[in-house]
Amino acid sequence: MQLIESGGTGAKYMFCNRILSAVRWRQAVCALFLTLLLFSARAEAAEVIVIGDTRLAPVVDIISGIRETLETPVKVYSPSGVKDRLKDIAEREDAKVVVALGREALDEALRLPSSIPVIYDLVIAPPAVTRANTTGFYMATPVREYAAIVRKYLPSIRRIAVVGSANMIRTVEGEDDPQVIPHRVKTSFELVEAVKKLDAPDAILLLPDVWLLTSSALEEIYLYSFRRGVPVLGISERSVKEGALLALVFDPVSVGRHIGEGASSAIRGVDLGQIPPSPPRKFELYINRSTAKKMKIHVSAELLKKAKKTYP
Repeated sequence: MQLIESGGTGAKYMFCNRILSAVRWRQAVCALFLTLLLFSARAEAAEVIVIGDTRLAPVVDIISGIRETLETPVKVYSPSGVKDRLKDIAEREDAKVVVALGREALDEALRLPSSIPVIYDLVIAPPAVTRANTTGFYMATPVREYAAIVRKYLPSIRRIAVVGSANMIRTVEGEDDPQVIPHRVKTSFELVEAVKKLDAPDAILLLPDVWLLTSSALEEIYLYSFRRGVPVLGISERSVKEGALLALVFDPVSVGRHIGEGASSAIRGVDLGQIPPSPPRKFELYINRSTAKKMKIHVSAELLKKAKKTYP
């Protein structure tokens, strides 16, 4: 203050002018910084958010299929990364669609406002969802796919006993196939007992359910299968390794493409709630040739060519 006074009026004016210039310069820098931040946020924003655990191979493959199909930006979050804050993330990203891969991801997505379309996958059976603007895909291979491949390539198998929980058996209802005989069970113990009491089926198809298909239950069923010479139709590559005759397993990249198509429709304004959940459309075939040989089941060269992998 003493220096200003000693310089007179001119010095005061020059000093004030310098202060104003510095303030304006700082304001300009701040404005530029904020502009860059906003531009960066917009550039990184994603119209489609995918929630999934990328440590799992099917999640990675599904995301690959989604990105193949969509031209719009896609951003991936882990289920733990969005827990209790998905709504804020969706608003920040200005997300037009949220894809939930797995039950944990779906539970978070179902809490979003219905204005945001949700597509789910990596659930075994279609869940009971009352939220509007929601649809999805489920992993369980339709029984009709097994029946079709058996009719065409394995004519010695005429009757398929399908065993599963009430929820899974509901996916069979309405198919009206005389070749398929459904059996409902509630526990893994009931599952084993039901299989042992089956009325001479030509094959057994176990519908996927983690609560029923315990390792001990499957071990008993495979032993029964080989003693009676009745093949088990599996639900995974692992089940074929363990002794199932064959399995039809969903193709995750193909599922990702279908999810991408659904997301594109939602971005165009289609109400996803009007689209019913659906099973996969493309499957990979695995065959256990040793099981076929032990049970004297002829597997044609044509069917073997269709297999992604065969086990000797």
